Amino acid sequence: MQKVADLHVHTNVSDSTFSPEKVVRYARMQRLDAIAITDHDTCAAIAPAIITAKDAGVEIIPGVELTAEIDDDEIHILGYFIDWQDSLFTKKLEELCRARKERAKEILRRLNGQGIDLKYEDLLEIAGSNSDSLGRLHIANLLYKKGKVSCVKEAFTKYIGNNSPAYVKKFKLSPKEAVDIIKDAGGVSVLAHPKTINTEIKPLKDILKILINDGIQGIEVYHSDHNTRDSNEFKKLAEEYGLLITGGSDCHGLGKKEVLLGKVKVPYELVEKLRSASRLKI
Repeated sequence: MQKVADLHVHTNVSDSTFSPEKVVRYARMQRLDAIAITDHDTCAAIAPAIITAKDAGVEIIPGVELTAEIDDDEIHILGYFIDWQDSLFTKKLEELCRARKERAKEILRRLNGQGIDLKYEDLLEIAGSNSDSLGRLHIANLLYKKGKVSCVKEAFTKYIGNNSPAYVKKFKLSPKEAVDIIKDAGGVSVLAHPKTINTEIKPLKDILKILINDGIQGIEVYHSDHNTRDSNEFKKLAEEYGLLITGGSDCHGLGKKEVLLGKVKVPYELVEKLRSASRLKI
């Protein structure tokens, strides 16, 4: 049987509802041979995932997902086979996490200005050990817990989603900064879910050329938001520009769109190609 992997997985260390341990156990149930833990701006889930994976027989690929901005549009850049314990890399992530906390405080201030009394201490309690990577999902869960909304989805549509009253823009790196952070940690940088990028201002090909000039090495061809036509288009672009191909579910547990782990499975040979391109030979 061909080995398969899911190369885009989140845990509750960032904005998923699944713990690292649950993610690994679920990966085993889905008969995945490898998963990449790619939380937003943090690698805190990698150690517990590796410990659980030893008994589960699932390979853990250390990864991260960073947010960057190009022409006022948000893009996400995945990093694979990073040296997640490197001191300089860790310091960079700590800076990003501080920016996340400031953003969360500003969202709470705006909600309080609308008569919704939420305390930062309660938000930290909701996030628990994952407070280093505070995100809107934590705030949505707090709104739900306090009875301000009937469900997490309503929190986004009514209060904190894009263009909503309490929305606050996220601090974003430049693409080159994101790529360099990953590169300096020995990892491989990959453009995440290209279908979600706003191409009205600049065509995807032009965006790719900028990213390639900045050192990007791959593109996420297969993703839960991509249909077959999308994936075929992105695969052609990867071949045209000599980029590595990746794919994954972008599972966030029962949060966001409730995309489950293993919905997107890719051949293990893509893992081997990523490994070969990285400095971290594990």
